[in-house]
Amino acid sequence: MASDTPTEYLLELEDIEAGYGRAALVLRGLTVKVPAATIVCLVGPNGAGKSTVLKVASGMLTPRAGAIRVCGRDVTSNGPQQMLTSGLSHVLQGHSVFKEMSVEENVMLGAYTLKDKAEIAERAGFVKDLFPVVAERWSALAGALSGGQQKQVEFARSLMVSPQVVLLDEPSMGLDPKATQTVFDQVVRMRDAGTAVLLVEQNARRALETADLGCVLDLGRVHISGAASDLLQDPQLAELYLGGRPAEPAASTASG
Repeated sequence: MASDTPTEYLLELEDIEAGYGRAALVLRGLTVKVPAATIVCLVGPNGAGKSTVLKVASGMLTPRAGAIRVCGRDVTSNGPQQMLTSGLSHVLQGHSVFKEMSVEENVMLGAYTLKDKAEIAERAGFVKDLFPVVAERWSALAGALSGGQQKQVEFARSLMVSPQVVLLDEPSMGLDPKATQTVFDQVVRMRDAGTAVLLVEQNARRALETADLGCVLDLGRVHISGAASDLLQDPQLAELYLGGRPAEPAASTASG
């Protein structure tokens, strides 16, 4: 049962400590919050704990301390299937389509927790409208699609359960620049269609150009956070994490 207390955040990870087995902690008091209709990106060096954040959020890794809340409801002890039904959908790093199955079959796997046929049909129509290539290649084998197209199939599958937040782990991994641009465009389309996104991405500059909010992780904590556009123009962050000079400010005539 959802909390009666309203919250402006769809997902809250608060004071999270987490690690693997007996090894040292990877996350050390990390707090990340995802508002509605927002793309929040996590950037930072290798080993900062970015992918571990998503594993904790999706129930794949139980935190040793801290709290996880979805729409104000505590879900800290939930496993992956419970997290899915709570409103969190996780698109894993790399490609996870079943290549010998059709695009339709791959997408419909995302609806395995749904029982209402009308709801399933409505969600299928929604993702086909949102990702035109999914509709165009609906009957094709998923293995015949390009890497960027396969990633859109994964996105479509993740949206079949109407998640509050989609967790995306390195969606541009292994893609050429054109496919990367398409994938990030589709991330924005997801946000604009009403699904918040928590994004982990090694390409820090590209992630911040796409996101609304950014969190820079270092040694398992949020080192700095704020509007993604502000982080892009921070000289120190540019030197440490973005590989060079800060981004040029947007032209005064640009919208938004």
